Amino acid sequence: MDIRKISGAVSVSPQITPGDIEAIKGAGFRAIICNRPDGEGADQPTFEEIEAAAKKLGLEVRYVPVQTGIVRDADAEAFGSALTELPGPVLAYCRTGTRSATLWSLNEAAHKRPVSEILSATKVAGYDMSGVARRIANGGKTPTDTGDASFDVVIVGGGAGGIATAASLHARKSDLSIAIIDPSDVHYYQPGWTLVGGGVFSAEQTAKTMGSLIPRGVKWIKAAVAAFEPQNNAVILDGCRVVKYDRLVVSPGLKLDWGAVEGLEETLGRNGVTSNYRYDLAPYTWQLVEGLKEGRALFTQPPMPIKCAGAPQKALYLSGDAWFRRGVLEDIDIQFMNAGGVLFGVKDYVPALMEYVRKYDASLNFFHNLVSVDGTAKKATFKVAVPDAEPELVTVEFDMMHVCPPQVAPDFIRVSPLADAAGWVDVDQATLRHKSFDNIWSLGDVMNAPNAKTAAAARKQAPTVADNIVADIQGRGPVAAYDGYGSCPLTVERGKIVLAEFAYGGVMTPSFPKFLIDGTQPSRLAWLLKEKLLPPIYWSAMLKGKEWLAKPEPLKVATD
Repeated sequence: MDIRKISGAVSVSPQITPGDIEAIKGAGFRAIICNRPDGEGADQPTFEEIEAAAKKLGLEVRYVPVQTGIVRDADAEAFGSALTELPGPVLAYCRTGTRSATLWSLNEAAHKRPVSEILSATKVAGYDMSGVARRIANGGKTPTDTGDASFDVVIVGGGAGGIATAASLHARKSDLSIAIIDPSDVHYYQPGWTLVGGGVFSAEQTAKTMGSLIPRGVKWIKAAVAAFEPQNNAVILDGCRVVKYDRLVVSPGLKLDWGAVEGLEETLGRNGVTSNYRYDLAPYTWQLVEGLKEGRALFTQPPMPIKCAGAPQKALYLSGDAWFRRGVLEDIDIQFMNAGGVLFGVKDYVPALMEYVRKYDASLNFFHNLVSVDGTAKKATFKVAVPDAEPELVTVEFDMMHVCPPQVAPDFIRVSPLADAAGWVDVDQATLRHKSFDNIWSLGDVMNAPNAKTAAAARKQAPTVADNIVADIQGRGPVAAYDGYGSCPLTVERGKIVLAEFAYGGVMTPSFPKFLIDGTQPSRLAWLLKEKLLPPIYWSAMLKGKEWLAKPEPLKVATD
């Protein structure tokens, strides 16, 4: 038998035999649903045989036959009725289990379970439900009028990468019909949140309405994506609206997985627990820093990948600097709890950072991954997994804790045909074109190229994607390459920054001459760039298709 659990109440399997019933009962099942019509296969036991064996052992059974390849809405309703009437847990079977998994999916959709959860549960069980994604999005019913819209280019995500790509495309080819799909009302300049948490910016300086930023001539579809049908060049929206495309750009960012840390969601924004990774919490960071006069301050960093890998320690440095300036630093115990094994992934910048670690007398605790928080008791528990040693749990008391949450691809991406095994959009790291679907590109935090997930990276990626899409429209191959560029302005103190710039493989790629800004040393000019120049460059250049210091590199074609 090959029993696959889909939910706590339902499992599915390929064809069973009367001889399997005893094991099925032993596994705890109380009922069986047969979704395979009698006579479908020459060696197939009849439902009557299964029913007789099951009833001998006290199991209830139900016959809900479904013709192979044709799952009707009425079949899903009958399956749902059987689940309601039968005692659980229930085992449903057909020839391979696929029809049973499909029926379960449609029934769950009828009960308003989110599409991503349904697709995820069936994917884990080994069943691909992308073929019925539209029906799932439509509440389990076959759509009768999808109201399709169609565009030359559809962009999923109205963040930095999505809007910049739309603007760059429009600047190159103004006759393209382009749509951006994003449900958000507000667009955030997320690199500014570090400075909000450091008392430099106000939160309001980092937010603008989405409508004010969508490039002129680009259609904004204010909706959430439920699923993808790349074989049909279609994006399915919540509510089962379908948007068709000739070419697709996927750039929805990533998901901050607060729920992965036990107790964290319940205590965020109070009990001294904060994070610069959220617009509404960054001001609380500064409130805590200003109020702390003594005690222990924890700064956490989860396993990679995360957006802006330097952000957790940026919070540490700006907090330490504030306490240093106020003369209370010697009474504050700063602890950096890093799930990784190094302070920063590009070694050239580490010596300068270590000077500030020593200045603020911060303790570096590597291989410490936050797993739970008791906000009321002000205790944090870490899993310590030092190489070649048995993992252990360590609980640390705190007075203030800045948390960087674990981060994953969005649910609707992870369960889609676009994702790799880890859940990220699978692209060629140079052209940013999808490895399996030639008319799909991806950029920003959601794709799987091995670069730093920063806004600076998206600034370089957008023109690359735009150039390659235009070339594709013209019938040519890719012409532009992304070199993995990313930038991390490490705010080591108020007024000074270590400007880390690097490409694939950790190769340093400075944008300025060394006499102007030496990225390996703290610089006041780099701080001026971060505080005064980068925000207007973001709002008025990057999101407007003006590619300052972001011209695409030509793609080098291998020759014999």
